[in-house]
Amino acid sequence: MSKFQLIYKPLGTSAILIEWPHEISREILNDIRFFVSKIEIGKYKEVIECSFVYNSLLVVYDVELTDFTAFTNKIKKIYKEDVVVKPSKRTLWEIPVCYDQEFGIDLNLMSVDKKVSIDEIVAMHAAVNYTVYGIGFLPGFLYLGGLTEKLNFPRMLVPRMEVLKGSVGIGGNQTGIYPQTSPGGWHIIGKTPITLFEVNNEIPCFINPADEVKFIPILKEEFYSIKETCEQNLYEPKKIVLYD
Repeated sequence: MSKFQLIYKPLGTSAILIEWPHEISREILNDIRFFVSKIEIGKYKEVIECSFVYNSLLVVYDVELTDFTAFTNKIKKIYKEDVVVKPSKRTLWEIPVCYDQEFGIDLNLMSVDKKVSIDEIVAMHAAVNYTVYGIGFLPGFLYLGGLTEKLNFPRMLVPRMEVLKGSVGIGGNQTGIYPQTSPGGWHIIGKTPITLFEVNNEIPCFINPADEVKFIPILKEEFYSIKETCEQNLYEPKKIVLYD
């Protein structure tokens, strides 16, 4: 049986926002995934969609079949039920990143502030398997947890008006990849040549919440070679299937 005390809130006229304790936790993420699996197994006709990020789950329901009070009571019972769920599958993705200062425009700033070399920053950043705690702010923007405390770096006071597609940044205790060129306030330490979000694909973002990401340092020559391969739609990132 799941053990967290949850908060249930209406969101609009046809959705419930369910909140766990406000912290970044793999235990909470797994509990959310287990809850979603129980909802999916039940194939409840009232449920239209489930989506989650960090410590919250949004459940959209059919207002012609139920209302907030009735559906909330049902959802609460589902959460408390003991249900046998098959081991869930997720993926570890290896994402190539070039940490050359041409792309890592804030590496020098971080190096001076942290009193460590740029090579040490790159080594620490690439040493971790990051957990995808959510996708948002931009379609395909991955919020990655697991950044070593030594690399925690506050967001910029004044965001840049343009951060290039593929830029890898650090914001507070998180790291992430900009899936398209946009404004942004995270400090940029590298760039990946691959495209994380393609609106015309059947599955626009191939990475899912609860997946893991491993950054693989590459040279600038490799960056442009992989970029060319991506433009020809011939590149597939390496992946390892994981089971919980």
